[in-house]
Amino acid sequence: MRKHPLVPAALTMGRLAKVYFPTMKRSEINRTISQAKDFFAAHEFRLPPFAFWKPVHWQRVGGEADEIRRCHLGWDLTDFGSGNFPKVGLTLFTLRNGKPGDPDNKKNYAEKIMMTLEEQVTPLHFHWTKTEDIVNRGAGVLVVQLFNATPDEQPDPTTPVLVQCDGVTRQVKAGGTVELGAGESITITPRLYHQFYGKKGGGAVLVGEVSSVNDDATDNRFAQPLPRFPAIEEDEPPVYLLCNQYPPAAGT
Repeated sequence: MRKHPLVPAALTMGRLAKVYFPTMKRSEINRTISQAKDFFAAHEFRLPPFAFWKPVHWQRVGGEADEIRRCHLGWDLTDFGSGNFPKVGLTLFTLRNGKPGDPDNKKNYAEKIMMTLEEQVTPLHFHWTKTEDIVNRGAGVLVVQLFNATPDEQPDPTTPVLVQCDGVTRQVKAGGTVELGAGESITITPRLYHQFYGKKGGGAVLVGEVSSVNDDATDNRFAQPLPRFPAIEEDEPPVYLLCNQYPPAAGT
């Protein structure tokens, strides 16, 4: 199994509530979103209009945008508490989603576009309910590492993994990897541990995700305890709000 600097050693100690996680600076978030916008545009992936709404615009938007707020659509950037975003982190934009258990939910599907930097790790995790296709939309090479989960929810170091790649069943050893070139995809089913990163020498990867409805607040089980969303040091004003930072609808 290839070794990567997943998270600081402190993350393996104690329960999550007792662990210190470094903050991300708003300046790094602003800079990375600008980079992602350019990256998506360079590969002709077009974002919807709300991707470009500034904080002042969000202060004026009413209930007509409640689906964006309720389903956490939009920019989503995290270092998973690592304090080292270029090595452990991910930049996402959620294009569409529903909300489980919400009587107003009309969607049982979700879609994201992501920028994964070269050798930038999204740490090992599985989903309780979500099934997803992870797709290389046309840039770089995405390396996906796989483990089955044991009954007590640990990565299984022995049993081989059966996985679907573009409709073809493949078997990889525990901890083995699948490399996705442009246009290739892999199906991740519930309780299948996976982590991924951009292959060295290939540059950033344009990663798509097509999935069943997604709830990042409850549906991620990380192999090591770590936060899904970062704490932020506001060293400069936000250029764009993250998906968990929208203000209430104007007039409410």
